[in-house]
Amino acid sequence: MKREILARILLLALCLVVVLIPLALRDRSLTLRARMPEDDGWSPQVIQAAAGQPLRLRLTSEDVTHGFAVGQMEMASVDVLPGVVSEVTLLFDEPGIYTFFCTRWCGLNHWRMRGTIEVSGGDAPALADAPLYVALGLDIDAPHPVPGVPSQIPSAARGGQLAEIVSLAEFSTPEYYRAHSPYQVYQDLVSTNLNAAERWDVVSYLWRSQTTAEGLAEGARLYAQNCAACHGETGGGDGVFADQLAASGQSSSQTMHGSMSARTPADFTDAQNMLGASPALLQGKLMRGGMGTGMPMWGVIFTEEQSWNIIAFLYSFQFQYQGVTR
Repeated sequence: MKREILARILLLALCLVVVLIPLALRDRSLTLRARMPEDDGWSPQVIQAAAGQPLRLRLTSEDVTHGFAVGQMEMASVDVLPGVVSEVTLLFDEPGIYTFFCTRWCGLNHWRMRGTIEVSGGDAPALADAPLYVALGLDIDAPHPVPGVPSQIPSAARGGQLAEIVSLAEFSTPEYYRAHSPYQVYQDLVSTNLNAAERWDVVSYLWRSQTTAEGLAEGARLYAQNCAACHGETGGGDGVFADQLAASGQSSSQTMHGSMSARTPADFTDAQNMLGASPALLQGKLMRGGMGTGMPMWGVIFTEEQSWNIIAFLYSFQFQYQGVTR
């Protein structure tokens, strides 16, 4: 009899453990607090997680409205409101270090609002290839002005008509496109016997042919969300924070040493500089950031595909594409 009672007690205890442990785990969550970057930004700034296990976050702001997202993940950003708790559950398939960031422009140093999620367990991901600008040996900090610019805005539509009468096979591969600046291609097209304006139109056509309408749309969306506040909605380097950035000195720089300091954001409407920059060079600047300037490193935020879509969109400030208006 005593054995039967003991067995029942043990069985009941086991049932309680089976029921209560999942409930306890389900109720466990981490509170992530957001503050302006001048007040230390996210707290905590480093979060531990495990691959294959849900990470539940309770998000709240202690000052203004912020936003939350994790770089290189397919997720909608979450608004982080003052005095309000928002919840999000994340699941990481692979171990590694992931960057979370603020998606709402909260001030000049908005880009400093970043933290990391250290995910352990599982199989280590394969090592990423070196960035293309490194493989090509490009100095992405060197000036790259061209000696001449088009007399009118090059048109991809006009260039497409010319493409039907000249051979462009050697200029049409993604590898060639990414490794050459528009001006280099313009020079290489001299063999086609086209005049200067026609060659620029063909360059515009070649650049447009290396992307899609969907890619340009995503590039435009990402630019508006992450770049326009400094570089301007129309790419002129005149965003709402441009003057503050130029006046901030090293306080808004990525690095706090050397002779470089924060300066006016790049002007993507400047043909002399943009037409001398290859897609690989611009992607390198985007992913690595402008060391010693206020240009942040976006390589931990954007996927490879997203970065190329942004670069394709940047050239639309120089070339006339159908469906992209200024």
